[in-house]
Amino acid sequence: MKDLGTWVVGVILLGLAGLIGYSLPRGADLVSSTQAMKPAAGSQDGGNNTATARPSPAQFVPTLENDLPTGEFGEMVKLGEAIFTDTKAHAGEFVGNDLRCANCHLDRGRLAHAAPMWAAYVIYPAYRSKDQHVNTFAERLQGCFRFSMNGKAPELGDKVLVALESYAFALAKGAPTGEKLPGQGFLKLPPPDALDAVNGQQVYTSRCATCHGADGQGQRSASGQTVFPPLWGPRSYNWGAGMSSITNAAGFIKANMPLSQGNTLSDREAWDVATYINSQERPQDPRFIGSVAETRRRYHNSPFEMYGRTVNGVTLGENSPLSGTVGR
Repeated sequence: MKDLGTWVVGVILLGLAGLIGYSLPRGADLVSSTQAMKPAAGSQDGGNNTATARPSPAQFVPTLENDLPTGEFGEMVKLGEAIFTDTKAHAGEFVGNDLRCANCHLDRGRLAHAAPMWAAYVIYPAYRSKDQHVNTFAERLQGCFRFSMNGKAPELGDKVLVALESYAFALAKGAPTGEKLPGQGFLKLPPPDALDAVNGQQVYTSRCATCHGADGQGQRSASGQTVFPPLWGPRSYNWGAGMSSITNAAGFIKANMPLSQGNTLSDREAWDVATYINSQERPQDPRFIGSVAETRRRYHNSPFEMYGRTVNGVTLGENSPLSGTVGR
């Protein structure tokens, strides 16, 4: 197994300030995360290498490009699509990392099992336990900027939120409201018997590193544009993001990764590589309350969350860059 060694990362990103260094877990040390996470017995997958076939997604087809609205509303929809596909260029004051909306919501928010916007739009307003109140769709978008983009939330009514909501509305035209449509969110995998970050590192090296880099920091073009996003470190999503949940990450990876080769990893490979990725340090959870242990107890109390667990002798979250404070 390839030893990723030690690397130093500059904390000028989305939720960090200053410079810090940390070690990536070495293969032998990753066993600590494996032993720490023993999901419930009686899983359907049994921890083996079987593959779960992707459910046939929805009858619903999002609005085609040529059918998007025109006129003044159409211009707002186009702005929303532009923000969605190049978030830093069009909403940079709210972005603290190298991600864009379309990194997780693939095909410009249209692809089933990649948290498509058309399926999300029609289920709001909705109660979210994460926020412990009923969220509007605009509030849900605010959370994306705060957590996934490791930035700051635009105020309600801000043009950025209006544009993104307009774009989602246009994609969802004709969809039934108040229903969870097939393809909504991420693929739901049967729970594993155990999670193996050592195996996950092997999967990462063979199937992910070509695009995302051996150090997980992604790739940039000669002009500095992010081509493949960082999966951990100071310029990735923070500990409060939905993708920091191994459950969400495994479902996304299974259905969509490697890019354009979705459903080629086994369930076990998807679970394990998600565990490995989320066993790396990243920006602090914006809800941090002064103690990693207490923050874990309050917000990450799940066997599928690595925040607050010890990997390679380091408690994840203890050395996290501050969230939402990185310069660009």
